[in-house]
Amino acid sequence: MIHDSHTHTLHSDGLGEVFENIAEAERKGLSLVAITDHSHYVLGGSFNAYLSEIRRWAEDSEITVLAGIEANITPNGVDVPAWAAGKLDFVIASVHEWVDRPDQYVELVKTALLDEDVDVIGHFGASFPYIGYPSWDELLELIELAAEKGKAFEISSRYRVPDVDFVRECIKRGVKLTFASDAHRPEKVGNVGWSVSTFRRAGGKLEDLLFAPYL
Repeated sequence: MIHDSHTHTLHSDGLGEVFENIAEAERKGLSLVAITDHSHYVLGGSFNAYLSEIRRWAEDSEITVLAGIEANITPNGVDVPAWAAGKLDFVIASVHEWVDRPDQYVELVKTALLDEDVDVIGHFGASFPYIGYPSWDELLELIELAAEKGKAFEISSRYRVPDVDFVRECIKRGVKLTFASDAHRPEKVGNVGWSVSTFRRAGGKLEDLLFAPYL
């Protein structure tokens, strides 16, 4: 069941090679690891090289290796075009730009949930300690929209979000979940203990995970 769906490499702001992230995942006994570098780094001229390198190392790996990307959610939408999403295994969309209020954050996430190329919402709620928290009704609206559109939320061990109540509600409503280290160094790959603990406290089972077929 243990996997890491969110890691970075030298293709964006990480400090390790693709093969180093995969090797660390193998060493720690993960069933699956994903390389998910930032869209604004890899969607230039390096996209094909990025994808080819992941696929090449995946062929030699003893575990499942997925080629993903971490997109930015902006007021103008998610910055991964359909042609790129179609070549990837999945797309994470995350709020990285600063907003002043929780309702602004919620609206950005709604934009991503409505994007047919997005699969997972990354580190949901990482900004809430600084900008304030949405109401429970607003959170329920997002979970319901995710259920309707078939989107997943990651449980981020790096930011320790979302909380167990949110995860429990996702499980209740059939919204899939992923474990994520958001590692930027190879040695951090697979550090998903908080994700696993929160998932189990919320009553999660294998079938509640997005990547269950690979686990």
